[in-house]
Amino acid sequence: MSRVPGWLHRLGENLSRIGERLDERRAEAEREESVHASYEGPGPGPSDGPRKDAPARPEMDPDTAAPLPESEAEAVATAEAGRSVPAPPSYAPAVAARPDPVAAIPWGMRVAAEASWRLLVFAGTVWVLMKVISSVQLVVLAFVAALLVTALLQPTVALLRRKGLPRGLATAVTAISGFVVMGLVGWFVVWQVMDNIDTLSDRVKDGIEELKRWLLDSPFHVTEQQINDIAKNLSEAIGANAEQITSAGLQGVTVIVEAMTGILLAMFSTLFLLYDGKQVWEWTLKLVPAQARPGVAGAGPRAWRTLTAYVRGTVLVALIDAVFIGLGLWFLDVPMAVPLAVFIFLFAFIPLVGAVVSGALAVVVALVTNGPFTALMVLVVVLAVQQIEGHVLQPFILGRAVRVHPLAVVLAVAAGGLTAGIGGAVVAVPLVAVLNTVVGYLRAYSTEQALRSAPEPRGATAFEVAPTPAPGTSVTKGDGA
Repeated sequence: MSRVPGWLHRLGENLSRIGERLDERRAEAEREESVHASYEGPGPGPSDGPRKDAPARPEMDPDTAAPLPESEAEAVATAEAGRSVPAPPSYAPAVAARPDPVAAIPWGMRVAAEASWRLLVFAGTVWVLMKVISSVQLVVLAFVAALLVTALLQPTVALLRRKGLPRGLATAVTAISGFVVMGLVGWFVVWQVMDNIDTLSDRVKDGIEELKRWLLDSPFHVTEQQINDIAKNLSEAIGANAEQITSAGLQGVTVIVEAMTGILLAMFSTLFLLYDGKQVWEWTLKLVPAQARPGVAGAGPRAWRTLTAYVRGTVLVALIDAVFIGLGLWFLDVPMAVPLAVFIFLFAFIPLVGAVVSGALAVVVALVTNGPFTALMVLVVVLAVQQIEGHVLQPFILGRAVRVHPLAVVLAVAAGGLTAGIGGAVVAVPLVAVLNTVVGYLRAYSTEQALRSAPEPRGATAFEVAPTPAPGTSVTKGDGA
């Protein structure tokens, strides 16, 4: 019992001390507020700065709320002055702010700069792509040739499948038949050339002698000594360049090996494209970004239809040219009429340029074998058939699906020939035709998507863009708005 009153006494003393400290803190706070009020007083606001007649405000200690000594107050004032930038004097001239560098550049220059770096990126991408293609040129040309052959044979596969044949059997029958026909054509050309080579050499010798006699009797005053000198110079040039001719022959062997490799690769690619073409296309679509996939999926079938129409039309036009020009050569008794007709068929796959080269070859053969009159008649036949082809057959057979401007054809053939030789010239025009179809479809598709995503017009605008009924039809009450 004696311990309880002592405990209560100590608790009371502690509470008394806490109360006294609270009173002291309250008094210090009131004293600090009164000091602040005495220094601020009435006068200009905080934004106008301190009054000129107001006494300097002493710096206060944040712990004791008592004025600091003079040295410490100066140190505090110096620190606060270092943290703020003083305003310029009133007599200082006004300096205009510098404009934003982007705003200082003219709009046309900014647009040109934006277009320039994009063009540079595009040109760099195309350059890298061309480098990659040139390094695997044989593979690319073989695959493109396989695409062309597939476009020619795929309708036959579809026809056989509609007749009830399985996909594998239809593909095998079509591919084997197509390759056999191409092989027979090549064998027939080689056979005709080898069978007529002796006759052709004799006819060429006779033609050269006839040309020599014509030059001696012509008004050009050519002497026999000049003709002999030309023949001697030719023989000496051949002898001097014998090493180069030999190396060219060895290089020709390499070219033959590469050609056989490309043919085998094209055959295998054609076989798999005929069998799994749809699966290959679906796998290719998975590589396209999801946002662009619908447009590419719509452009692919249209591009394939364009390629198929081009290959079919070109084969038919080339066949007609070869048949009619070959008949003309046969009636004029030009040697090797059938091989020349086959060359005309093959060169017809190079638009514009191929027809000129094959026709010139037929005229030269007729000139050195049968004389100038026969050569002139062959030239007439070639020009007549080519005019009928250009103005009747191509517009009727190829149609508007693969119509390309002649300037685009010439530039494409030239660029393809410079890039990849004869193979590049062959595939340049179908590539341009396909790109034309793809770009046109994608432009129309983007326009349609933009119209669908645009907000619906209202009021008078909706009335202006509303579909107009056909003549003779009436709009019902429920239609329209």
